[in-house]
Amino acid sequence: MAVKALSALSQDSRLKAFRLLVRSGVEGMAAGKIARTLEIPHNTMSSHLAILVNASLINSHRESRSIIYNINFDGTRELLSFLMKDCCQGQAELCAPLLDSVLPGCCTTNTNGESNEKTAR
Repeated sequence: MAVKALSALSQDSRLKAFRLLVRSGVEGMAAGKIARTLEIPHNTMSSHLAILVNASLINSHRESRSIIYNINFDGTRELLSFLMKDCCQGQAELCAPLLDSVLPGCCTTNTNGESNEKTAR
């Protein structure tokens, strides 16, 4: 999963789209608006969004005639967890400030150093 996600994010337009969707939160954004905001042709943007969906970094759903894309919190959390798995020699509490700055309110660490996930939706 991590290789597929990192590969998807390695292309500049896809990284910009992912970051835009992170900022848009759970409401997400219509494909056309993403393309206009990033000034990328609609058909090209559709291909990029499909790659991000396939990498489990974003989700899509239909609303009327529009396809709405939003961040896939589970997939994003899985990627970040993979990257941070061995952080600080297994002392997760040392990484909590970093994770809080990246995903505020999404994850906390309890007194035993174990991760507690909060609902991000």
